[in-house]
Amino acid sequence: MSVPHQLPVGVRRALEATNAGDAAAFVAAFTEDGVVDDWGRTFRGHDEIARWDAGENTGVHARFEVRDWHADGDTATVDVAVSGGGFTGPSTFAFETDGDRLRSMRITG
Repeated sequence: MSVPHQLPVGVRRALEATNAGDAAAFVAAFTEDGVVDDWGRTFRGHDEIARWDAGENTGVHARFEVRDWHADGDTATVDVAVSGGGFTGPSTFAFETDGDRLRSMRITG
């Protein structure tokens, strides 16, 4: 399974934007004050998220294949296989949603 349709909208948008290499759509998946936490490195707001994305995500042609996921309230935990020109291998993301956008994306494993 690549990106399941049943994922919360914001999570699905971020993952699909990554897979499409669409930096603008990735950033737009977050609230204005959204946060990316990459193993303790924190990027807050659209400008900082765009900077992280350019160096770690769409900018290095990352691709995510969803292996498993579950949701609990406003949090979705997604296990992915990452490929591309940066980090590759298994990873776990915890997404906090705010309506159809992301409040945060935390790389947890």
